[in-house]
Amino acid sequence: MSDAIGVHAPSDEEEVEYAARYKEAIKQEARVPIQTEMGQDIVWASQDGSQNDFMACTVFECLIHGTRGGGKTDALLMSYAQYVGRGFGAAWRGIIFRQTYPQLADVQAKSEKWFRQAFGNRAKFNKTKMQWEWDTGEMLMFRHMRITSDANALLGHEYPFQGWEELCNWADDSCFTQMFATCRSSTPGLPRMIRATTNPYGPGHNWVKERYRLYGQWWKSIYIDDACDPEGRLYPPRCSIYSYLDENQILLKEDPNYKQTVVASANNPAMAQAWLHGSWDIVAGGMFDDVWEPAHNIVSAFEVPNGWRIDRSFDWGSSAPFSVGWWAESSGSDLTFKDGKVRSTVRGDMFRIHEWYGWTGRPNQGLRMLAVDIAEGIVERELLWCLRTVKGTRVQPGPADNAIHKVENGISIAVDMARPVRVGNLMYTGVAWTRGDKSDGSVEDGLEHMRKMIRYAHPNKGRPRERPGLFICEECIQFMRTVPNLPRDEKKMDRVDKNSENHICDETRYRVRFAGQYIKSGRHVGMY
Repeated sequence: MSDAIGVHAPSDEEEVEYAARYKEAIKQEARVPIQTEMGQDIVWASQDGSQNDFMACTVFECLIHGTRGGGKTDALLMSYAQYVGRGFGAAWRGIIFRQTYPQLADVQAKSEKWFRQAFGNRAKFNKTKMQWEWDTGEMLMFRHMRITSDANALLGHEYPFQGWEELCNWADDSCFTQMFATCRSSTPGLPRMIRATTNPYGPGHNWVKERYRLYGQWWKSIYIDDACDPEGRLYPPRCSIYSYLDENQILLKEDPNYKQTVVASANNPAMAQAWLHGSWDIVAGGMFDDVWEPAHNIVSAFEVPNGWRIDRSFDWGSSAPFSVGWWAESSGSDLTFKDGKVRSTVRGDMFRIHEWYGWTGRPNQGLRMLAVDIAEGIVERELLWCLRTVKGTRVQPGPADNAIHKVENGISIAVDMARPVRVGNLMYTGVAWTRGDKSDGSVEDGLEHMRKMIRYAHPNKGRPRERPGLFICEECIQFMRTVPNLPRDEKKMDRVDKNSENHICDETRYRVRFAGQYIKSGRHVGMY
């Protein structure tokens, strides 16, 4: 396999893993025999519910999501196969993606089970090219894509059928959406379709949930025809269909203990909820899911009391998003919410009161703003929030990514941001930062400190809280969208996945480590 057919050649290790997974997948497929009716084999028939709906769907982009064992991969393969032999010939060209080469073994095993019996000698699998070829000219390719550059050799071709298996494996939507331009054909009447499968667990939980609006009643079919690009142009319509295990009566008849097997194979309760119930309400991924509690960590807006420290933290980004967080640090006095309710605090409690996330509206895509323009935006926001005047600012310098202090050609991002800023006809002091902690072990220590502070925000079993907690004001929706769901790195479990949308987490980590440099212990005032 080579770049000529659109992917990098697999390594020897990947080939070994592929072979092992393929062998196991063949065993798993053999557990569910071909069904018979009236003495005749039924090669494959969609089952009532999500499989029927997915196969019949005419919407350009459709996601089938839900539990493990619901038959999503079978439906994906058959959504392509149903148009084979209908006279489209070589124009009916399809491609199914997995994130890694070894993962394709599962798709190959399933396709061999069904296609060899459905098409006999009319279809052959070319292992060298990783594709099915029909004597009538149709072709279905299996490819792996981890990063967008993996698709370079594919972008000049036509793939009117595109399938994506386990969409939440991709940390953002860049690979997925990059291929849309190739979903085309000049053949009259030929279908064009984007099809995907997933369960809710994985690095891409956030963007998939947002793209298909899988909040609220996610178990219902959802149709979206009002999604727009940043310029206001409508995207093609998309929809989602929920698949659940109880629909797959064939599997449950042959393996009555399958549900117990699913639960036993999950690494944590969130994974079990995703695999067994297909729940999008989980905090999916790992770094904070066991300590984050919205009922305790999210608070209403409030007027910051006098005597509290207000500062900001910053994670630089250009092609990737930047993140600015404004923090109020408690002196131990009570705070009053806008509805009049009073809450006691612990000295050192940190409240994220405002934020600015520099993204295009698509995960991990930055605005490419200049440093001076970001500084101007910060000043404008602080004026809007009554945190500064021409005489000065209540906001003190906080920690930032040390990359902004790097000097090139005599200038740095930090110096640019510190220059005076003109807003209207008035000049204001610029935006200053302190250095973030980048010492050895600071990433791991900072994440653990974040975990502790998130947990310390919870009630202390009827006793007064004693340690500073981390609270997020409800207007900070980007924190809530990205941070609670961050997955752990598979190889370095005390870090977050480096491909995930972790910019706000980094900026928060700088601030938490900054607080740890001078907050030694809390002082409680009140009972909560």
